[in-house]
Amino acid sequence: MDNGAFAWAVTATALVLFMTPGLAFFYGGLVKAKSVVSMMMMSFGALGLVSVLWILYGANMSAVDSVWAFAGNPFSDFGLAGIADDNEALIGTAFGATFAIITTALISGAIADRAKFGPWLIFAGVWATLVYFPVAAWVWGGGWIQNLGESLGFSVEVLDYAGGTAVHINSGAAALALAIVLGKRIGFQKGILKPHNVPLVVLGASILWFGWFGFNAGAEFGNDMADVGIIVLNTIGCTAAAVLAWLVVEKIKEGKPTSVGAASGAVTGLVAITPACAFLTPVGRCCWVSSPEPSRHWPSS
Repeated sequence: MDNGAFAWAVTATALVLFMTPGLAFFYGGLVKAKSVVSMMMMSFGALGLVSVLWILYGANMSAVDSVWAFAGNPFSDFGLAGIADDNEALIGTAFGATFAIITTALISGAIADRAKFGPWLIFAGVWATLVYFPVAAWVWGGGWIQNLGESLGFSVEVLDYAGGTAVHINSGAAALALAIVLGKRIGFQKGILKPHNVPLVVLGASILWFGWFGFNAGAEFGNDMADVGIIVLNTIGCTAAAVLAWLVVEKIKEGKPTSVGAASGAVTGLVAITPACAFLTPVGRCCWVSSPEPSRHWPSS
């Protein structure tokens, strides 16, 4: 890896890490004032806990030798001592850690106002270990999802460039399960609980949009920057279009657009473009021609 690619790898890692505080602002502004610190600490708690777990054994679990393996051996290089002198492997592992962190933190929005910090950390550690680390191996680490197209006789693999499966579907399913288990917030009715701090919501969405350039285009440091232009343009265009679409729908449905709606539209657009950011033109036509590994987001060590 040349110095320019390595510099981008460090920058992209920092951008994705910055998304977790952005998510904390976004979620924190949406809840009641008395819950804002608790809500934000769930994201920061996930940042601390999942980082340590990823370094100890999560990175080892995120790659498999057999297509049908559940996960990699967590003790194969416990604490990453075996790659301590390999800068390229270390930065790739650090980049992967930021995805594990933000994916776990995303779940916390579904349990606003009705979960304590201690039980949340226990859940986050168990979920990251038993769900995220194995699913990352399935999608990006040589597992069955990555090879599903070939297994079914198709000419291409599953196209999930930056996390539609491992990140968004994965965290969304966990969030739905937690919401069902914990039930509704006490006294919650439609329109009764408005965001306590709209500027905080918009700030959080803006930070997420900023960091998402590392999220989507970050893996290009392992692909000689071959698709970085279309990835960056799609990350701008899809998100901007989603903002406009949300505002139009709000105007038709509610009579006026809102700042929270604009922020929600931005996050929705970011999520929508993530898995396909390297494979579509700005108007939605397939342009997958150059990426040799269409289902990966960090170079394997």
